[in-house]
Amino acid sequence: MPDTVIKVENLGKKYRLAHKQPSYFMLRDALVDRAKRFKEKIIGYFNAEDAPEQSAEDFWALKNVSFEVKQGERVALIGRNGAGKSTLLKTLSRITDPTTGRISIKGRVASLLEVGTGFHYELTGRENIFLNGAILGMSKAEIRNNFDAIVDFAGVEQFLDTPIKRYSSGMSVRLAFAVAAHLNTEILLVDEVLAVGDIEFQKKCMGKMDEVSHKQGRTIFFVSHNMGAVRRLCNRVIYLRNGSPVFDSPDVQGGIALYLRTDAENLSPVWVNAKNEFSNQWFCLKKMGLCACGEPVVSHILDRDDKIRVEIEGKILQANSALYIGYALYNEEGICLYHSIHTDQIGSAQELDMRTGDFCLVSELPLRLLNNGTYVLELVSALHQQEWITRPEYDAPRITFTLDGQLSDSPYWAEKRRGVITPSVVWTLKK
Repeated sequence: MPDTVIKVENLGKKYRLAHKQPSYFMLRDALVDRAKRFKEKIIGYFNAEDAPEQSAEDFWALKNVSFEVKQGERVALIGRNGAGKSTLLKTLSRITDPTTGRISIKGRVASLLEVGTGFHYELTGRENIFLNGAILGMSKAEIRNNFDAIVDFAGVEQFLDTPIKRYSSGMSVRLAFAVAAHLNTEILLVDEVLAVGDIEFQKKCMGKMDEVSHKQGRTIFFVSHNMGAVRRLCNRVIYLRNGSPVFDSPDVQGGIALYLRTDAENLSPVWVNAKNEFSNQWFCLKKMGLCACGEPVVSHILDRDDKIRVEIEGKILQANSALYIGYALYNEEGICLYHSIHTDQIGSAQELDMRTGDFCLVSELPLRLLNNGTYVLELVSALHQQEWITRPEYDAPRITFTLDGQLSDSPYWAEKRRGVITPSVVWTLKK
């Protein structure tokens, strides 16, 4: 039976959150504040009635987290932003100390938590490879044995003697992942940073993690919002909600379904950029929502027979012929059913010209095609074959809706059937 390589017992991590701080703090404010506190301390004047308003509170990023991981397991950490996933990885990496609880780790740990983690930006790529290896406890001989494979995998040979500060974020991620994956550590912790790389490199990373886990027996902790990647790579899911695990099982599909169902309960069929949460140099997204029978949707439950339109409103800030905007549709298991972009009509009489200024893109969902169930509709935007503007299943605005209603005009088709789609297929009888 495989050995236990990670044991976490009643782990908790508390942060102190400050509130109602001034937007700026001058030297005189600091001096006055210090004098005031000194005076209060001297005269012992501090009671409940005159106490200043509370300026901080405790926030538990992790609470009562306990689990064990066996050698060779591929564990996915899933959950909404702020659930505590990255905090848990940082705690396992010993970047931050836990407030309560205990962690026992058997073996060397390689971490890839943020772009450039572990790199010295003034050193070259070559020097950083040796630096990272030394930090992980490798000898020079071990690093040299893996050096060519690291450089080849990262594809940065031309820039080996260039300081890391000159690298793009994608180049930094490629090199960081290559170092972490090729050096001989027993445990690999990977955060969502792989979303920074291009699609081809993401495929290489997934293949490499699959290889080191199956062939080398290394343990992998993988944080991701990409349910397709979780389904492909991992054999166990830990679902965190508000800092605590609510699901821990080898039933990967069950964990994904629970996460997406719970996530859907907290979302809306309309997304509004009220606080400038989403911005980029190419366009400003103002609103994304659904209309049914010509009216804006209020409830997230829609009838299958309704003509449902997707409306994406925004403003083009910088025109670019390579820009495309659209949406991807996922079912409640996280499977991408299809994605459609506005340039699908290029060359037709209805070609859409996205010039600088306001725009409203409108598209209809296929009528009577999708099965009853909950769906996530996610903004898709990119420069064609150049770069993602919104990274799929990571940082793109999303809306959620549920389809319910009659699946067919036939009295024999009254209940939901198996399958992702439920088209009304025409049948005839030939004699």
